Amino acid sequence: MKQNFTAEKIKEIVKEENVQFLRLMFADINGIIKNVEVPISQLDKALNNKISFDGSSIDGFARIEESDMFLYPDFNTWLIFPWENTYGKVARLICSVHNFDGTPFLGDPRNNLIKAIDNMKKQGFEEFNIGPEPEFFLFKLDEEGHPTMTLNDQGTYFDFAPLDSGENCRRDIVLELEKMGFEIEASHHEVATGQHEIDFKYTDALNAADQIQTFKLVVKTIARKHGLFATFMPKPIAGINGSGMHINMSLFNKNGNAFFDDRSVEKLSQTALYFLGGVLEHAKALTAINNPTVNSYKRLVPGFEAPVYVAWSGKNRTPLIRVPQARGMGTRLELRSVDPSANPYLAISSILVAGLDGIQNKVKPEEAVDKNIYGMKEDERQANHIYNLPSTLHNALKALEVDTLLKENLGKQLYHSFKKAKNMEWDRYKQQVSNWERNEYLELY
Repeated sequence: MKQNFTAEKIKEIVKEENVQFLRLMFADINGIIKNVEVPISQLDKALNNKISFDGSSIDGFARIEESDMFLYPDFNTWLIFPWENTYGKVARLICSVHNFDGTPFLGDPRNNLIKAIDNMKKQGFEEFNIGPEPEFFLFKLDEEGHPTMTLNDQGTYFDFAPLDSGENCRRDIVLELEKMGFEIEASHHEVATGQHEIDFKYTDALNAADQIQTFKLVVKTIARKHGLFATFMPKPIAGINGSGMHINMSLFNKNGNAFFDDRSVEKLSQTALYFLGGVLEHAKALTAINNPTVNSYKRLVPGFEAPVYVAWSGKNRTPLIRVPQARGMGTRLELRSVDPSANPYLAISSILVAGLDGIQNKVKPEEAVDKNIYGMKEDERQANHIYNLPSTLHNALKALEVDTLLKENLGKQLYHSFKKAKNMEWDRYKQQVSNWERNEYLELY
């Protein structure tokens, strides 16, 4: 998907394809896609970073007295949406947000990832590759086009029609993604009823975050065409598996995959182990960023294939981090806690910074845990130095509060905006009274 575009090349394509509109896309602090759409008559203005917007209206951005901001498009994110539009073809460019004086806006999540990548390169690494595995649910729409809580099928893991009645929707999603340059590796029904996964090939960190945003947009758009509603909410239904977004990662230097060492017993380099140690050391604080909603913690519970404990293994899937068996160029770590409600720019940036901190400080991880952690007793977990991830958004935010490294990586603007937004979310949640509470306590007391 990654290509090298210039302003001149984009102008040529616009004429050849008769593009009529251009969407300038960016992300707010929650990872929600925002956009300014301009007619193609404004193409030169857009390509020269002259499109402005009111930043004070975007969650986590500027105060009203310093709200004028500009969109700086990344030409390499150019693509034309393949679906038909009665108003003509629509293209998009993903943008970074800049201040009025032209400097990068520090509250922009994409700029935060760019900064982390620049710091990585100063440490002698060339690329941080990411292979995400976002899962989603498909629900039926009602006659008025509103989402219902009726799942579209009764399939389970790797089922096919008639149990998996979402396969045609998945196929259309795959075809649209391929038209947009994605290299799709697999698509299948997931464990829970109505749950699906489409895997695309790994790429560099910035492109991967952009792809996740594009993927979500395509999934939701095509689902609508099938009379379905796609959601990346981590746990929409109690009692079944929630949706994760496992992050497969590898660090490359001039010699290739820095996580691979053919001379070691496990073929895993010391760099990989230190990176792993860094992620584990910052795991509690990372949870606030990787699992940023109240609902995220309904997924992070025992019994539903989501990690609960801070540990790692090369052989089982119960710990936080798994080391898949592939070696050579495919050597990687898989962080299993991340869910698709995470802002991909902030999540990838924070994971990278935590891992690099492990390399810099030579943080050795605890021994691998190859037993089923869910089957261990509390004292056995303690003996193996296995501790719990935060169980609520509130606890995760407290862990982030005391993690100097991750706070410094976010910077004052992003951290305070994130903290404020999430504390408000937690306060709103605390004030709610659920059906479970009424069913449990109303008649009893």
